[in-house]
Amino acid sequence: MERESMEVDVVIIGAGPSGLAAAIRLKQLAAEAGRNIDVTILEKGSEVGAHILSGAVLDPRALNELIPDWKEKEAPLNTPVLAEKFILLNEGGGLSLPTFVLPPVLKNHGNYIISLANLCRWLGEQAEAMGVEVYPGFAAAEVLYNDDGSVKGVATGDMGVTREGEQGPNYQVGMELHAKYTFFAEGCRGSLGKQLMEKFNLREGVEPQTYGIGIKELWEIEPEKHQEGLVVHTTGWPLKSDTYGGSFLYHLENNQVAVGFVVGLDYVNPYLSPYEEFQRFKTHPKIKPYFENGRRIAYGARALNEGGLQSLPKLTFPGGVLVGCEAGTLNTPKIKGSHTAMKSGMLAAEAAFEAISLGRGSDELVEYTDAFEKSWIYKELSDARNVRPGFKWGLYGGMLHAGIDQILFRGKAPWTLKHGHADHEATREAKDFQPIEYPKADGVITFDRLTNVSFSATNHEEDQPIHLTLKDKSVPVDVNLAEFAAPEQRYCPAGVYEILYDDNGSNPKLQINAQNCVHCKTCDIKDPTQNIVWITPEGGGGPNYPNM
Repeated sequence: MERESMEVDVVIIGAGPSGLAAAIRLKQLAAEAGRNIDVTILEKGSEVGAHILSGAVLDPRALNELIPDWKEKEAPLNTPVLAEKFILLNEGGGLSLPTFVLPPVLKNHGNYIISLANLCRWLGEQAEAMGVEVYPGFAAAEVLYNDDGSVKGVATGDMGVTREGEQGPNYQVGMELHAKYTFFAEGCRGSLGKQLMEKFNLREGVEPQTYGIGIKELWEIEPEKHQEGLVVHTTGWPLKSDTYGGSFLYHLENNQVAVGFVVGLDYVNPYLSPYEEFQRFKTHPKIKPYFENGRRIAYGARALNEGGLQSLPKLTFPGGVLVGCEAGTLNTPKIKGSHTAMKSGMLAAEAAFEAISLGRGSDELVEYTDAFEKSWIYKELSDARNVRPGFKWGLYGGMLHAGIDQILFRGKAPWTLKHGHADHEATREAKDFQPIEYPKADGVITFDRLTNVSFSATNHEEDQPIHLTLKDKSVPVDVNLAEFAAPEQRYCPAGVYEILYDDNGSNPKLQINAQNCVHCKTCDIKDPTQNIVWITPEGGGGPNYPNM
């Protein structure tokens, strides 16, 4: 069965902040110029926002630029930040740091506590009203190329393929979308973006990207414990000082609190479980009272870029660009990436519109890179560039260095620190560590992974091919289990990976519960042998995040 194809001016892969901002900006420019431009967005989630997960505190700078009248248009920015706390936790208590000692990058005056998923739903509505074609439930599964090697567009994945790879009764062939320019806005560790970086050698001469995993729950708490507009950040316990990470509690409207925990994926101990560290964090005496007599509403997890400026790949290649977290524009010390993602999409849109207006297509949008390097994104990332790599000296060394870098030098230090290695290379062998005994979930404040996954509304067609692929099926047992005690059982926040044994405890084998996958991409990042390759499943699968 032959694929149908569709010709558009610009196709955008992913309806997140960067992709939607790019689409809106393209349509704005076309309206100003009195001409038409065909813009199509493919979104693998079941709806716009289904796969969007973030803290989130939003710096509205990019939104102000893109849609200045967003208040009148009822954008879901309902909770301005009114108060903030930063607590350095130890096992039994903690030290609250006064806000005046914090570097400016950590302060949130003028920002909003939001659901990023809902903001994307609203941006999607604005885009569609302007004539953008948005196709949720369609996963871009393959990059297409012209004869000269430039990107031609993408093909969506076939639907209704069975676990054995055969055409099932509901089989539907994918569709090709051909464009003058293709914007890759898949978010952190995008599967197609990863391929493009290899094909076009986009990472040559830059530092390895480093990542964190963010795990989040949404709670409804007792009204007397709720303080709308309060932002709380912590660092320290339960993580050891050699492991980068911290937490957030963001008090939204309607007595809701978003609580989350981030662990840098450059941790060394293969027995560490970011998920279990998050659950343990909620039992701290300064944290647990918030959640007593409350109820968990939703759960999710997502990897995030932490590499910053020195880890940015080349942003352009013939026929396409990388935008937002696909490129890695998150500002780590600021703990924000939505505003930079949106702005990168807007800059790419401006470059593409100008090029299309001149009759160009399928060439390299070098103007986007030029504009990016002159923009406030670049300045932000430059000023923040030394904070994250400074934590290679541990929590206290990192905090001291961050203070010097951000307060004394104001991000203008005459040096740039390196990350040095990829996250999977940091994992050390199990023989150097003792297993960590985590407390059993109580089902009230703390939860097991599978129970929590049910609160992400994750679903995949059961009979489809497993999208968590292995380069070598022998490696999980022969290397990962033998040398690293099978860390995939612990770094995955959804219980996707299990080592099963025969009744007598022999014959270990890896079972992949792909149905549980929340598309966080941690396995693709942290697998010590880089044997796991995450590819896009059938469109519409994965989590369905409400208000996350």
